Amino acid sequence: MSSTTSNGAPRSFGVFKPVGHVVISFPEASQALHARQALADLGLPDDAVRHYSDREMLSQIDEDIAHASPIAAVGQEMNLVLAHRALAARGYHWLVVHVGNDDQATRVARAAEGCGAERAQHYGHFIIEELIERPGDISQVAESPDRGLDAQTPSGKETEAATLKKGL
Repeated sequence: MSSTTSNGAPRSFGVFKPVGHVVISFPEASQALHARQALADLGLPDDAVRHYSDREMLSQIDEDIAHASPIAAVGQEMNLVLAHRALAARGYHWLVVHVGNDDQATRVARAAEGCGAERAQHYGHFIIEELIERPGDISQVAESPDRGLDAQTPSGKETEAATLKKGL
């Protein structure tokens, strides 16, 4: 069950699921703006890239959580929403980029990573692929709706990722 909200955000079962897009997170607003220019330099049109501030993402996520169908918890969509919320609460900014294929998704992720992106997820019809490798040697563990998304941190929680990055 797909739909969109008044701001055009694609939804599936009441949660953000932008199939055919790469969702990219940045610790700083300036990094997202720099990446937007880098993506334009790749030839992407302006309307292929949408910027979400931390506050906009929090608002969207809170709306998702309030209106999510129980079916949304079956896959990883809800886990990603909760991981995105943890980052947005820490002030992260986002670019959501429409891509035509896997190769373009990879090029978008590499350009964004060069601008400081920490996460880039390519949303396919059946799979959501992480395009930026996490540093370190922490093995990923099984993910589930109950356990949530593995952030590849010692605790497995996304809230810990920013703290580790800053060396706190």
